[in-house]
Amino acid sequence: MDLKRLHYFNQLAKTGNFTKAADQLGIAQSALSTSIKKLEHQLGLKLINRTERQMSLTAEGQVLLRHARIILEDVEQAEKELQELKGLSSGVIHFGSPAMLASYFLPDALEKFKKTYPGIQIKIHEAGTATLAQMLVNGELDLALIRGDREHEQIRQTLLVEDQIAACVPIEHPFAQRQSISLEELCQQPLVLFKNGYFLRETVNSYCQQNKITPQVHFETNLPELLKSMVRRQVGIGTCLPILVADDPQLKAVPFDPPIPLPLGIGWKSSHYLSTAAKAFVSFLQGALNQASEEKV
Repeated sequence: MDLKRLHYFNQLAKTGNFTKAADQLGIAQSALSTSIKKLEHQLGLKLINRTERQMSLTAEGQVLLRHARIILEDVEQAEKELQELKGLSSGVIHFGSPAMLASYFLPDALEKFKKTYPGIQIKIHEAGTATLAQMLVNGELDLALIRGDREHEQIRQTLLVEDQIAACVPIEHPFAQRQSISLEELCQQPLVLFKNGYFLRETVNSYCQQNKITPQVHFETNLPELLKSMVRRQVGIGTCLPILVADDPQLKAVPFDPPIPLPLGIGWKSSHYLSTAAKAFVSFLQGALNQASEEKV
């Protein structure tokens, strides 16, 4: 069975659309269609239900997809292990991070890593921690920054640093004069929050659900700078890591009482081979996070 055809089939199943799949694969749509037809002919089975606007997998297609993903993942892991024999002169690391952490913690680590290993390419994928964990399980990422207090049977992780979640308020807000506030007080205010799936949002959602509070969410985004701008304009207040507003004279990070710890870890799929390049990147990232945490104090 041709690996390239399996790769094309997997990409088609992932997108659910011939045009999108062909575009992501960098081939013509006709070439993709021909490849799928040849795969069906080789197996003597219909794998796809085709309509003018969409496609879906047949029962046989679902079975093939399950095995195809295992095969493709095994091939990828074999390539990574063989790459180790060449040393750290080349390779790619797919790394996932929430946008906020990517903006503030990654630049220093990336700069130092690239100077040491110029041949290693790092591709950054930004998403919420819940999405990143699922991407690790799906084999779409090699490494990802995730919450260090969440366990997943298919993910291994190591703790990088433990921070504290704080309220993000404009300096004109009464809370800015306080030494600390409660999460209950925060939830009674108009809120500017990260979207669902981000750890800072999960904290608010969890508290509100437990205490049967309906939060007043006036604005939500996954962009840290936009969130800060909305808080400055007094659209509402939100949650942040203190480093997010450390250099902003118009905003203040107010600690919660009781404190809300946020352990940050780096995770990888437990069944995946962690390359020497990936291990080296973990070390660089750990140094950058610890340095940022120490400078904040």
